[in-house]
Amino acid sequence: MDPRFEAAYAEYEKRTPHSQKIWQEARKWSPLGVHSNYRFLDPYPFYVSHAKGVHLWDVDGNDYLDFNMGFGSLQSGHAHPKLVEALTKQLNEGSIYGYEWERTPEVAERVCKRYGMAQVRFSTTGLEATHHATRFARAFTKKKYILKFEGSYHGSHDTLLVGVKPRLQVAGPREHPKSAPASPGILPEVTERTLVAPFNDLETTRKIALEHKDDLAAIIAEPIPMNMGFILPEKEFFPGLRELCNELGTLLIFDEIKTGAKYPHGAAERVGAKPDIITLGKSIACGVPLSAIAAGPGILDEVGPRKVAHAGTYNSNPLAMAACIACLDHILTDDALERSTRLNMRLAKGYGEVFSDAGVTAFVSADGVSGTVFFSDHPVRNWRDFLTVDGDRSMLYYYLSLNHNLIASGTGPDEQWTISVQHTEKDVDQHLEILGAVARQLAGTPQAGEIEESV
Repeated sequence: MDPRFEAAYAEYEKRTPHSQKIWQEARKWSPLGVHSNYRFLDPYPFYVSHAKGVHLWDVDGNDYLDFNMGFGSLQSGHAHPKLVEALTKQLNEGSIYGYEWERTPEVAERVCKRYGMAQVRFSTTGLEATHHATRFARAFTKKKYILKFEGSYHGSHDTLLVGVKPRLQVAGPREHPKSAPASPGILPEVTERTLVAPFNDLETTRKIALEHKDDLAAIIAEPIPMNMGFILPEKEFFPGLRELCNELGTLLIFDEIKTGAKYPHGAAERVGAKPDIITLGKSIACGVPLSAIAAGPGILDEVGPRKVAHAGTYNSNPLAMAACIACLDHILTDDALERSTRLNMRLAKGYGEVFSDAGVTAFVSADGVSGTVFFSDHPVRNWRDFLTVDGDRSMLYYYLSLNHNLIASGTGPDEQWTISVQHTEKDVDQHLEILGAVARQLAGTPQAGEIEESV
């Protein structure tokens, strides 16, 4: 092991003894002591006490400057006053009714108008949204196959937990990736109906799609993949996918669970293509569990009893609806997102400068309110490129930042940072100051860092 890791682990353990004690008890009752695999850290996860604004405190009293923001679900920042006000008011009037709340139609109208869709159904999680989106697409088109992109994650359900972060040993050839299940327990006959293509390669995607041209229900994609870092699409990629879908009578689904609230009207405008179905979640209710499946004219017409199934006790619960109204009306405003975007470009530019000064080889990819650092000597355009990123250095960067009281991004090389509406220039400056100390510890590669950014 790199001695810098040993030192970082030792410092982490010194700072988090109470978390270690909680973990030792928690792992008796839950695998790894957590309830999402992505929350586990070596040698053990830290446990949170509370959060406010852009700060998060663990149970040992460590105060972290937070740029993870709930893996992108807190564009509002922690405990935004408008969100707290809305939830407090609604909680006094009931948390769930089992019937539709009187203001739910207002929320549906806001979502449809903001994202340019005709109708919407609400669910609770991103997993549910993409699950239902694929069902709706198959029901509408009367076709069987779904095409997704290698490395992309669309929730942990069997249909789409295919070709997600595959090892090269099981991934198959680049020009025709295998439909490799990402977990034991997924039946091979399920994965056979999910095709996998390389992101940012329109020609290869077209060839794979044409193999099932008469039976391809939908192509699903994140406009900006955010589970293999932060990968900007080639300019022609999504307009080309739109043309391909039109040609084949196939629906184009945009998974905007992460991106939908990072741009005023979602990332569809950013990438120059209009989807038939869009899934929304995370920051659309600023951390309150809510997801949406919004679609163009006619696609949801057959959703109903004894027709296309969609149900859920917690769907459109009044707490989530109240949170969504607060977020869309008062928190995720155009002005607030524009300000966050400016701060993000400042942070991304600073990353490039800090790494260059320290002699650290890295590429920084950023747009909107998010970005990531790839410890690589070349840009990352797809999953196969991502596999060449120095994952060990990415994790060392994460631990060193954590030990300096900075949560620099989500955990691991496949995650990114988020600039919330509560971050300030001072917070960005503090992030970069800490990064300077971290970069000096990471140094040792002579090639200067570079930055890849978009305005």
